[in-house]
Amino acid sequence: MTSDAVVLLIAVFGLLLLALACQRLFRARFVAAAGSGMMGALLLAGAALFFVVSLNLHTYNRLTYEQPVAEIVFEARGPQRYRATLAQVPSGELQMFMLAGDEWQLDARVLKWHAPATMLGLDAAFRLDRIGGRYRDVASERSEPRTVYELARPPGVDVWALVRRFHAWLPWVDALYGSATYLPMADGAHFAVSVAPTGLVGRPLNRAAREAVSTWH
Repeated sequence: MTSDAVVLLIAVFGLLLLALACQRLFRARFVAAAGSGMMGALLLAGAALFFVVSLNLHTYNRLTYEQPVAEIVFEARGPQRYRATLAQVPSGELQMFMLAGDEWQLDARVLKWHAPATMLGLDAAFRLDRIGGRYRDVASERSEPRTVYELARPPGVDVWALVRRFHAWLPWVDALYGSATYLPMADGAHFAVSVAPTGLVGRPLNRAAREAVSTWH
């Protein structure tokens, strides 16, 4: 990513300034050495901060058009109980979950940037966040067991929390929002999930899924 190159460039400038500070110190130019050293240390600290932020950003995927992100297959395990097998795209990573309810819900986080930030390689980005079960009936949703699972534990600084907290002070951030899609669960149902700049979209892939959607109310 271009942002990695920016971090490296800042770090190089910081090291050059520190080297210059050592040279000036050797020549007994103490004031100039202190200024160069302080600026170099600040640049290195900034590079370190950008690096840990970049670690978190790498857990997001670039979003420029609608693209597939996951497929989910369900197997009934009892009344309102389903085993969900989630395959993330394009990594192919498989995860299994026991979901309670009548419907499944997949959540994602989306970050959108203004034009100056996109020039540094920060395209709109998304990350799958959670999967959970839902009950069609509100009373059941309040009283029956609920199941929800986290899909990502990102390293580094939590960019989402940071941007949400300081959004007013970050003019290059266009928007950040959560997106979710939910559809009915059924034995043998197979669904695909895509993400577009407007959010997540779920679609049935086989007959069991299409029948579940057609009788969904």
